[in-house]
Amino acid sequence: MTDRNIIRIEGSSREFNRLKILFVLLLPLAMSLMAVSSVNVALPTIETGLGASASDVQWVLSGYALAFGISLVPSGRAGDVLGRGALFIAGLTLFVVASFVCGLASTPLMLNIARIVQGVGAGMFSPQVTGMIQQYFSGAGRARAFALFGLVISASVAVGPIVAGIIIESLGPQLGWRGAFYFNLPLGILGIILALAWFPFARERSLWATKAGDVPAGTPMHVDLDPVGTLLLAISVLCVMLPFMAHDNPWTWLLLGAGALTLWAWYRWEKGYAARGKEPMVDLTLFGYKSFSYGTMVSGVMFTGSATTFVLVALFLQSGLHTSALEAGLIGLPNAIVSAFFSVWAGGRVMSKGRALVIAGLLSIIIGCCVVIGVAELVAHSGISFWWLALALLPHGFGMGVIGSANQTLSLQDIPPAAGGTAGGVKQTAERIGTAIGNAMITGVFFAVLAMTDWTTGFAAGFVVIALVLMVSLFIAWRDFRYHRSIGRA
Repeated sequence: MTDRNIIRIEGSSREFNRLKILFVLLLPLAMSLMAVSSVNVALPTIETGLGASASDVQWVLSGYALAFGISLVPSGRAGDVLGRGALFIAGLTLFVVASFVCGLASTPLMLNIARIVQGVGAGMFSPQVTGMIQQYFSGAGRARAFALFGLVISASVAVGPIVAGIIIESLGPQLGWRGAFYFNLPLGILGIILALAWFPFARERSLWATKAGDVPAGTPMHVDLDPVGTLLLAISVLCVMLPFMAHDNPWTWLLLGAGALTLWAWYRWEKGYAARGKEPMVDLTLFGYKSFSYGTMVSGVMFTGSATTFVLVALFLQSGLHTSALEAGLIGLPNAIVSAFFSVWAGGRVMSKGRALVIAGLLSIIIGCCVVIGVAELVAHSGISFWWLALALLPHGFGMGVIGSANQTLSLQDIPPAAGGTAGGVKQTAERIGTAIGNAMITGVFFAVLAMTDWTTGFAAGFVVIALVLMVSLFIAWRDFRYHRSIGRA
Protein backbone atom coordinates (compact mmCIF):
# COMPACT_ATOMS: atom_id res chain seq x y z
CA MET A 1 0.00 0.00 0.00
CA THR A 2 1.37 3.43 -1.00
CA ASP A 3 1.91 5.96 1.77
CA ARG A 4 0.06 9.12 0.73
CA ASN A 5 2.60 11.22 2.65
CA ILE A 6 5.50 10.06 0.47
CA ILE A 7 6.68 12.26 -2.42
CA ARG A 8 8.65 10.60 -5.22
CA ILE A 9 10.73 12.89 -7.42
CA GLU A 10 10.95 12.06 -11.10
CA GLY A 11 14.49 11.10 -12.08
CA SER A 12 15.53 10.59 -8.45
CA SER A 13 15.66 7.47 -6.31
CA ARG A 14 14.99 9.45 -3.11
CA GLU A 15 11.63 9.66 -1.37
CA PHE A 16 10.41 12.58 0.73
CA ASN A 17 7.81 12.68 3.48
CA ARG A 18 5.22 15.47 3.50
CA LEU A 19 4.86 15.34 7.28
CA LYS A 20 8.59 15.84 7.77
CA ILE A 21 8.50 18.80 5.39
CA LEU A 22 5.56 20.27 7.33
CA PHE A 23 7.38 19.85 10.66
CA VAL A 24 10.39 21.78 9.35
CA LEU A 25 8.14 24.54 7.96
CA LEU A 26 6.22 25.05 11.19
CA LEU A 27 9.25 25.11 13.53
CA PRO A 28 10.63 28.48 12.30
CA LEU A 29 7.09 29.85 11.98
CA ALA A 30 6.72 29.34 15.73
CA MET A 31 10.09 31.02 16.33
CA SER A 32 9.19 34.11 14.30
CA LEU A 33 5.94 34.60 16.23
CA MET A 34 7.58 33.98 19.60
CA ALA A 35 10.16 36.60 18.62
CA VAL A 36 7.31 39.13 18.75
CA SER A 37 5.29 37.97 21.74
CA SER A 38 8.26 37.10 23.99
CA VAL A 39 9.91 40.50 23.52
CA ASN A 40 6.84 42.20 25.02
CA VAL A 41 7.73 40.61 28.35
CA ALA A 42 11.46 41.33 27.99
CA LEU A 43 11.12 45.06 27.20
CA PRO A 44 11.36 46.36 30.80
CA THR A 45 14.59 44.43 31.45
CA ILE A 46 16.01 45.48 28.07
CA GLU A 47 15.30 49.10 28.99
CA THR A 48 17.18 48.86 32.30
CA GLY A 49 19.87 46.44 31.11
CA LEU A 50 20.97 48.53 28.12
CA GLY A 51 19.97 51.94 29.43
CA ALA A 52 17.59 52.24 26.48
CA SER A 53 15.26 55.19 25.99
CA ALA A 54 11.52 54.85 25.38
CA SER A 55 12.17 55.42 21.66
CA ASP A 56 14.83 52.69 21.62
CA VAL A 57 12.45 50.24 23.25
CA GLN A 58 9.69 51.10 20.77
CA TRP A 59 12.01 50.27 17.88
CA VAL A 60 12.83 46.87 19.36
CA LEU A 61 9.25 46.03 18.38
CA SER A 62 8.73 48.34 15.41
CA GLY A 63 12.01 47.64 13.61
CA TYR A 64 11.31 43.91 13.53
CA ALA A 65 7.70 44.40 12.40
CA LEU A 66 8.65 46.87 9.64
CA ALA A 67 11.41 44.70 8.21
CA PHE A 68 9.15 41.66 8.39
CA GLY A 69 6.28 43.40 6.61
CA ILE A 70 8.42 44.92 3.87
CA SER A 71 10.19 41.69 2.94
CA LEU A 72 7.17 39.34 2.81
CA VAL A 73 5.90 39.85 -0.76
CA PRO A 74 9.32 40.17 -2.48
CA SER A 75 10.48 37.02 -0.66
CA GLY A 76 7.34 35.15 -1.61
CA ARG A 77 7.86 36.07 -5.26
CA ALA A 78 11.56 35.15 -5.12
CA GLY A 79 10.69 31.77 -3.62
CA ASP A 80 8.09 31.10 -6.33
CA VAL A 81 10.67 31.83 -9.02
CA LEU A 82 14.02 30.70 -7.61
CA GLY A 83 12.99 27.87 -5.30
CA ARG A 84 11.25 28.00 -1.94
CA GLY A 85 13.52 25.62 -0.08
CA ALA A 86 16.62 27.68 -0.76
CA LEU A 87 14.92 30.95 0.30
CA PHE A 88 13.56 29.25 3.42
CA ILE A 89 17.02 28.12 4.55
CA ALA A 90 18.60 31.48 3.71
CA GLY A 91 15.96 33.36 5.70
CA LEU A 92 16.17 30.99 8.65
CA THR A 93 19.97 31.26 8.72
CA LEU A 94 19.74 35.06 8.74
CA PHE A 95 17.15 34.90 11.53
CA VAL A 96 19.37 32.65 13.68
CA VAL A 97 22.49 34.78 13.21
CA ALA A 98 20.53 37.94 14.01
CA SER A 99 19.07 36.31 17.15
CA PHE A 100 22.62 35.56 18.33
CA VAL A 101 23.66 39.18 17.73
CA CYS A 102 20.55 40.39 19.61
CA GLY A 103 21.69 38.41 22.64
CA LEU A 104 25.21 39.90 22.38
CA ALA A 105 24.03 43.49 21.92
CA SER A 106 25.91 46.01 24.05
CA THR A 107 23.98 49.11 22.93
CA PRO A 108 20.36 49.85 21.98
CA LEU A 109 21.48 50.69 18.41
CA MET A 110 23.19 47.30 18.02
CA LEU A 111 20.09 45.54 19.31
CA ASN A 112 17.75 47.41 16.97
CA ILE A 113 19.91 46.78 13.89
CA ALA A 114 19.97 43.08 14.77
CA ARG A 115 16.19 43.11 15.25
CA ILE A 116 15.72 44.63 11.78
CA VAL A 117 17.91 41.89 10.27
CA GLN A 118 15.96 39.31 12.27
CA GLY A 119 12.74 40.70 10.78
CA VAL A 120 14.15 40.42 7.25
CA GLY A 121 15.06 36.78 7.91
CA ALA A 122 11.55 36.02 9.20
CA GLY A 123 10.05 37.82 6.21
CA MET A 124 12.16 35.67 3.87
CA PHE A 125 11.11 32.28 5.21
CA SER A 126 7.49 32.99 6.26
CA PRO A 127 5.91 33.11 2.76
CA GLN A 128 7.77 29.92 1.84
CA VAL A 129 5.75 28.15 4.55
CA THR A 130 2.40 28.85 2.86
CA GLY A 131 3.95 28.40 -0.58
CA MET A 132 5.32 24.93 0.20
CA ILE A 133 2.08 23.83 1.86
CA GLN A 134 0.34 24.88 -1.37
CA GLN A 135 2.96 23.00 -3.37
CA TYR A 136 3.06 19.69 -1.51
CA PHE A 137 -0.48 19.37 -0.11
CA SER A 138 -3.93 19.47 -1.71
CA GLY A 139 -7.59 19.03 -0.78
CA ALA A 140 -8.25 17.71 2.72
CA GLY A 141 -4.52 17.20 3.28
CA ARG A 142 -3.93 20.91 2.72
CA ALA A 143 -6.76 21.75 5.12
CA ARG A 144 -5.14 19.57 7.80
CA ALA A 145 -1.76 21.18 7.14
CA PHE A 146 -3.22 24.67 7.56
CA ALA A 147 -5.01 23.49 10.72
CA LEU A 148 -1.60 22.64 12.18
CA PHE A 149 -0.40 26.00 10.84
CA GLY A 150 -3.13 27.68 12.91
CA LEU A 151 -2.31 25.54 15.94
CA VAL A 152 1.33 26.63 15.83
CA ILE A 153 0.35 30.29 15.53
CA SER A 154 -1.97 30.05 18.55
CA ALA A 155 0.48 28.13 20.70
CA SER A 156 3.59 30.12 19.88
CA VAL A 157 2.01 33.55 20.46
CA ALA A 158 0.85 32.42 23.91
CA VAL A 159 3.92 30.38 24.85
CA GLY A 160 6.40 33.13 23.88
CA PRO A 161 5.71 35.40 26.88
CA ILE A 162 5.67 32.42 29.26
CA VAL A 163 9.04 31.12 28.03
CA ALA A 164 10.55 34.61 28.17
CA GLY A 165 9.13 35.16 31.67
CA ILE A 166 10.62 31.88 32.93
CA ILE A 167 14.03 32.64 31.38
CA ILE A 168 14.11 36.17 32.82
CA GLU A 169 13.09 34.98 36.29
CA SER A 170 15.69 32.17 36.17
CA LEU A 171 18.66 34.19 34.86
CA GLY A 172 17.78 37.57 36.32
CA PRO A 173 17.03 40.88 34.60
CA GLN A 174 20.57 41.46 33.28
CA LEU A 175 21.01 38.10 31.49
CA GLY A 176 17.39 36.97 31.17
CA TRP A 177 16.44 39.09 28.15
CA ARG A 178 19.61 37.89 26.36
CA GLY A 179 18.61 34.29 27.08
CA ALA A 180 15.22 34.96 25.51
CA PHE A 181 17.02 35.70 22.21
CA TYR A 182 19.49 32.80 22.57
CA PHE A 183 16.48 30.49 22.92
CA ASN A 184 16.10 30.73 19.12
CA LEU A 185 19.56 29.31 18.39
CA PRO A 186 19.09 25.56 19.01
CA LEU A 187 15.65 25.55 17.39
CA GLY A 188 16.89 27.48 14.35
CA ILE A 189 19.97 25.31 13.86
CA LEU A 190 17.79 22.20 14.14
CA GLY A 191 15.45 23.65 11.51
CA ILE A 192 18.33 24.33 9.10
CA ILE A 193 19.76 20.82 9.50
CA LEU A 194 16.38 19.12 9.01
CA ALA A 195 15.53 21.32 6.01
CA LEU A 196 18.78 20.33 4.31
CA ALA A 197 18.01 16.68 5.00
CA TRP A 198 14.26 16.56 4.30
CA PHE A 199 13.41 19.17 1.64
CA PRO A 200 12.98 17.90 -1.95
CA PHE A 201 15.17 20.54 -3.60
CA ALA A 202 15.12 18.58 -6.87
CA ARG A 203 11.48 19.58 -7.25
CA GLU A 204 12.18 23.29 -6.87
CA ARG A 205 12.27 25.60 -9.86
CA SER A 206 15.80 25.75 -11.17
CA LEU A 207 17.85 28.42 -12.91
CA TRP A 208 18.72 25.81 -15.51
CA ALA A 209 16.20 24.30 -17.93
CA THR A 210 16.33 20.51 -18.14
CA LYS A 211 12.94 19.57 -19.60
CA ALA A 212 13.06 18.17 -23.09
CA GLY A 213 11.16 20.28 -25.55
CA ASP A 214 11.81 23.62 -23.81
CA VAL A 215 15.34 24.65 -24.65
CA PRO A 216 18.58 22.66 -24.72
CA ALA A 217 19.39 21.21 -21.30
CA GLY A 218 21.67 23.44 -19.27
CA THR A 219 20.53 26.64 -20.95
CA PRO A 220 20.12 29.47 -18.41
CA MET A 221 16.48 30.38 -17.84
CA HIS A 222 15.40 34.01 -17.80
CA VAL A 223 14.39 35.01 -14.28
CA ASP A 224 12.30 38.16 -13.87
CA LEU A 225 12.06 39.42 -10.27
CA ASP A 226 10.57 42.79 -11.32
CA PRO A 227 12.97 45.01 -9.31
CA VAL A 228 10.99 48.21 -9.97
CA GLY A 229 7.75 46.66 -8.73
CA THR A 230 9.59 45.23 -5.73
CA LEU A 231 11.02 48.63 -4.79
CA LEU A 232 7.71 50.47 -5.24
CA LEU A 233 5.81 48.01 -3.07
CA ALA A 234 8.50 48.05 -0.36
CA ILE A 235 8.37 51.86 -0.21
CA SER A 236 4.58 51.90 -0.07
CA VAL A 237 4.44 49.33 2.76
CA LEU A 238 7.08 51.30 4.67
CA CYS A 239 5.19 54.57 4.23
CA VAL A 240 1.90 53.03 5.36
CA MET A 241 3.25 51.12 8.39
CA LEU A 242 5.79 53.61 9.77
CA PRO A 243 3.35 56.37 10.86
CA PHE A 244 1.42 53.90 13.01
CA MET A 245 4.63 52.65 14.63
CA ALA A 246 6.30 56.03 15.19
CA HIS A 247 3.08 57.95 15.76
CA ASP A 248 4.64 60.19 18.43
CA ASN A 249 6.39 62.06 15.61
CA PRO A 250 3.74 64.11 13.77
CA TRP A 251 5.90 64.35 10.64
CA THR A 252 5.57 60.63 9.98
CA TRP A 253 1.87 61.03 9.19
CA LEU A 254 2.87 62.82 5.98
CA LEU A 255 4.16 59.46 4.79
CA LEU A 256 0.61 58.13 4.47
CA GLY A 257 0.03 60.32 1.43
CA ALA A 258 3.34 59.23 -0.07
CA GLY A 259 2.39 55.61 0.63
CA ALA A 260 -0.93 55.97 -1.20
CA LEU A 261 0.77 57.55 -4.23
CA THR A 262 3.50 54.91 -4.30
CA LEU A 263 0.92 52.13 -4.02
CA TRP A 264 -0.99 53.61 -6.98
CA ALA A 265 2.30 53.83 -8.94
CA TRP A 266 3.04 50.19 -8.05
CA TYR A 267 -0.39 49.10 -9.28
CA ARG A 268 0.05 50.95 -12.59
CA TRP A 269 3.56 49.54 -13.02
CA GLU A 270 2.50 45.95 -12.36
CA LYS A 271 -0.44 46.24 -14.75
CA GLY A 272 1.71 47.73 -17.50
CA TYR A 273 4.54 45.26 -16.84
CA ALA A 274 2.18 42.32 -17.37
CA ALA A 275 0.71 43.96 -20.51
CA ARG A 276 4.25 44.07 -21.98
CA GLY A 277 4.56 40.31 -21.57
CA LYS A 278 6.78 40.50 -18.48
CA GLU A 279 6.34 38.67 -15.17
CA PRO A 280 5.25 41.18 -12.48
CA MET A 281 6.21 40.64 -8.87
CA VAL A 282 2.51 40.25 -7.99
CA ASP A 283 0.24 38.92 -10.70
CA LEU A 284 -2.79 41.17 -10.21
CA THR A 285 -5.05 38.41 -11.51
CA LEU A 286 -4.61 36.85 -8.04
CA PHE A 287 -7.17 39.37 -6.80
CA GLY A 288 -9.61 38.00 -9.37
CA TYR A 289 -9.94 34.93 -7.14
CA LYS A 290 -12.80 35.97 -4.86
CA SER A 291 -11.77 33.51 -2.16
CA PHE A 292 -8.33 35.12 -1.96
CA SER A 293 -9.60 38.72 -2.06
CA TYR A 294 -12.28 38.17 0.59
CA GLY A 295 -10.02 36.03 2.77
CA THR A 296 -7.22 38.61 2.71
CA MET A 297 -9.64 41.41 3.62
CA VAL A 298 -11.18 39.35 6.44
CA SER A 299 -7.82 38.58 8.03
CA GLY A 300 -6.35 42.05 7.44
CA VAL A 301 -9.28 43.78 9.16
CA MET A 302 -9.48 41.12 11.87
CA PHE A 303 -5.81 41.59 12.78
CA THR A 304 -6.43 45.33 13.02
CA GLY A 305 -8.62 44.56 16.01
CA SER A 306 -7.67 41.20 17.50
CA ALA A 307 -3.87 41.58 17.45
CA THR A 308 -4.08 44.21 20.20
CA THR A 309 -6.08 42.02 22.60
CA PHE A 310 -3.17 40.76 24.67
CA VAL A 311 -1.36 44.09 24.50
CA LEU A 312 -4.31 45.59 26.41
CA VAL A 313 -4.49 42.62 28.76
CA ALA A 314 -0.77 42.92 29.59
CA LEU A 315 -1.04 46.68 30.17
CA PHE A 316 -4.11 46.29 32.39
CA LEU A 317 -2.59 43.48 34.46
CA GLN A 318 0.99 44.69 34.82
CA SER A 319 0.53 48.45 35.00
CA GLY A 320 -3.02 48.65 36.32
CA LEU A 321 -3.13 45.68 38.72
CA HIS A 322 0.67 45.35 39.25
CA THR A 323 0.90 41.64 38.44
CA SER A 324 4.19 40.04 37.37
CA ALA A 325 5.20 39.51 33.74
CA LEU A 326 4.89 35.75 34.20
CA GLU A 327 1.35 36.07 35.58
CA ALA A 328 0.42 38.30 32.64
CA GLY A 329 1.81 35.67 30.28
CA LEU A 330 0.06 32.76 31.98
CA ILE A 331 -3.35 34.48 31.75
CA GLY A 332 -3.37 33.68 28.03
CA LEU A 333 -2.42 29.99 28.35
CA PRO A 334 -6.01 28.59 28.49
CA ASN A 335 -6.82 30.79 25.50
CA ALA A 336 -3.91 29.25 23.59
CA ILE A 337 -4.97 25.70 24.46
CA VAL A 338 -8.54 26.32 23.29
CA SER A 339 -7.30 28.08 20.15
CA ALA A 340 -4.95 25.21 19.28
CA PHE A 341 -7.65 22.58 19.82
CA PHE A 342 -10.24 24.33 17.68
CA SER A 343 -7.72 25.09 14.98
CA VAL A 344 -7.28 21.33 14.43
CA TRP A 345 -11.01 20.73 14.93
CA ALA A 346 -11.86 23.28 12.24
CA GLY A 347 -9.30 21.75 9.87
CA GLY A 348 -11.46 18.65 9.53
CA ARG A 349 -14.55 20.72 8.68
CA VAL A 350 -13.20 23.54 6.56
CA MET A 351 -13.95 21.91 3.20
CA SER A 352 -17.67 21.67 4.02
CA LYS A 353 -18.36 24.48 6.53
CA GLY A 354 -15.32 26.75 6.31
CA ARG A 355 -17.02 30.11 5.71
CA ALA A 356 -19.67 29.46 8.35
CA LEU A 357 -16.82 28.70 10.78
CA VAL A 358 -15.16 32.03 10.00
CA ILE A 359 -18.42 33.86 10.76
CA ALA A 360 -18.91 31.85 13.98
CA GLY A 361 -15.33 32.62 15.02
CA LEU A 362 -15.73 36.36 14.53
CA LEU A 363 -19.03 36.37 16.44
CA SER A 364 -17.34 34.47 19.27
CA ILE A 365 -14.53 37.03 19.57
CA ILE A 366 -17.01 39.94 19.53
CA ILE A 367 -19.08 38.31 22.29
CA GLY A 368 -15.84 37.56 24.13
CA CYS A 369 -14.92 41.26 24.09
CA CYS A 370 -18.13 42.01 26.00
CA VAL A 371 -17.39 39.23 28.50
CA VAL A 372 -13.83 40.51 29.05
CA ILE A 373 -15.12 44.04 29.74
CA GLY A 374 -17.62 42.69 32.29
CA VAL A 375 -15.03 40.54 34.09
CA ALA A 376 -12.52 43.42 34.19
CA GLU A 377 -15.17 45.56 35.88
CA LEU A 378 -15.72 42.84 38.48
CA VAL A 379 -11.98 42.46 39.05
CA ALA A 380 -11.60 46.20 39.61
CA HIS A 381 -14.71 46.90 41.66
CA SER A 382 -15.90 43.62 43.23
CA GLY A 383 -12.58 42.19 44.30
CA ILE A 384 -12.68 38.91 42.33
CA SER A 385 -9.35 37.43 41.23
CA PHE A 386 -7.77 38.68 37.99
CA TRP A 387 -7.40 35.00 36.99
CA TRP A 388 -11.06 35.07 35.95
CA LEU A 389 -9.85 36.96 32.87
CA ALA A 390 -8.33 33.69 31.66
CA LEU A 391 -11.84 32.22 31.47
CA ALA A 392 -13.24 35.37 29.84
CA LEU A 393 -10.67 35.09 27.05
CA LEU A 394 -11.77 31.57 26.02
CA PRO A 395 -14.30 32.79 23.37
CA HIS A 396 -11.40 34.69 21.83
CA GLY A 397 -9.40 31.44 21.75
CA PHE A 398 -12.21 29.58 19.98
CA GLY A 399 -12.59 32.34 17.41
CA MET A 400 -8.90 32.72 16.62
CA GLY A 401 -8.50 28.95 16.36
CA VAL A 402 -11.26 28.33 13.84
CA ILE A 403 -10.53 31.48 11.83
CA GLY A 404 -6.79 30.85 11.68
CA SER A 405 -7.34 27.39 10.24
CA ALA A 406 -10.43 27.95 8.07
CA ASN A 407 -9.65 31.35 6.58
CA GLN A 408 -6.07 30.39 5.71
CA THR A 409 -7.27 27.34 3.78
CA LEU A 410 -10.14 29.16 2.07
CA SER A 411 -8.00 32.16 1.08
CA LEU A 412 -5.52 30.04 -0.85
CA GLN A 413 -7.74 27.21 -2.09
CA ASP A 414 -8.02 28.57 -5.65
CA ILE A 415 -4.48 30.01 -5.93
CA PRO A 416 -2.23 28.08 -8.35
CA PRO A 417 0.61 26.36 -6.42
CA ALA A 418 3.18 28.22 -8.55
CA ALA A 419 2.01 31.53 -7.01
CA GLY A 420 1.52 30.20 -3.48
CA GLY A 421 4.45 32.09 -1.94
CA THR A 422 3.50 35.42 -3.48
CA ALA A 423 -0.15 35.04 -2.43
CA GLY A 424 0.88 34.05 1.09
CA GLY A 425 3.17 37.08 1.25
CA VAL A 426 0.38 39.44 0.16
CA LYS A 427 -2.00 38.03 2.77
CA GLN A 428 0.57 38.24 5.56
CA THR A 429 1.47 41.81 4.54
CA ALA A 430 -2.20 42.80 4.90
CA GLU A 431 -2.15 41.22 8.38
CA ARG A 432 1.06 43.04 9.37
CA ILE A 433 -0.32 46.40 8.19
CA GLY A 434 -3.55 45.69 10.07
CA THR A 435 -1.58 44.85 13.22
CA ALA A 436 0.42 48.10 13.00
CA ILE A 437 -2.70 50.22 12.49
CA GLY A 438 -4.62 48.41 15.21
CA ASN A 439 -1.86 48.67 17.81
CA ALA A 440 -1.56 52.42 17.25
CA MET A 441 -5.31 53.10 17.07
CA ILE A 442 -6.52 50.91 19.92
CA THR A 443 -3.71 51.65 22.38
CA GLY A 444 -4.18 55.33 21.48
CA VAL A 445 -7.84 55.12 22.51
CA PHE A 446 -6.85 53.18 25.63
CA PHE A 447 -4.32 55.77 26.82
CA ALA A 448 -6.56 58.72 25.87
CA VAL A 449 -9.44 57.38 27.96
CA LEU A 450 -7.04 56.35 30.74
CA ALA A 451 -5.77 59.93 30.99
CA MET A 452 -9.33 61.12 31.68
CA THR A 453 -10.65 58.26 33.82
CA ASP A 454 -9.08 55.03 35.17
CA TRP A 455 -7.48 51.75 34.06
CA THR A 456 -10.72 49.79 33.89
CA THR A 457 -12.52 52.36 31.75
CA GLY A 458 -9.54 52.69 29.43
CA PHE A 459 -9.37 48.90 29.15
CA ALA A 460 -13.09 48.73 28.34
CA ALA A 461 -12.77 51.49 25.71
CA GLY A 462 -9.99 49.56 23.98
CA PHE A 463 -12.10 46.40 23.82
CA VAL A 464 -15.08 48.33 22.47
CA VAL A 465 -12.91 49.49 19.56
CA ILE A 466 -11.70 45.90 19.01
CA ALA A 467 -15.32 44.71 18.82
CA LEU A 468 -16.25 47.47 16.35
CA VAL A 469 -13.33 46.59 14.06
CA LEU A 470 -14.25 42.91 14.20
CA MET A 471 -17.80 43.80 13.14
CA VAL A 472 -16.32 45.18 9.91
CA SER A 473 -14.44 41.91 9.40
CA LEU A 474 -17.68 40.03 10.12
CA PHE A 475 -19.50 42.04 7.43
CA ILE A 476 -16.79 41.13 4.88
CA ALA A 477 -16.97 37.45 5.91
CA TRP A 478 -20.76 37.54 5.51
CA ARG A 479 -20.40 38.99 1.99
CA ASP A 480 -17.90 36.23 1.19
CA PHE A 481 -20.34 33.61 2.51
CA ARG A 482 -23.23 34.98 0.44
CA TYR A 483 -21.13 35.19 -2.73
CA HIS A 484 -19.87 31.61 -2.47
CA ARG A 485 -23.31 30.32 -1.48
CA SER A 486 -24.66 31.89 -4.68
CA ILE A 487 -22.20 29.82 -6.72
CA GLY A 488 -22.71 26.69 -4.63
CA ARG A 489 -19.43 26.73 -2.70
CA ALA A 490 -20.37 28.11 0.73
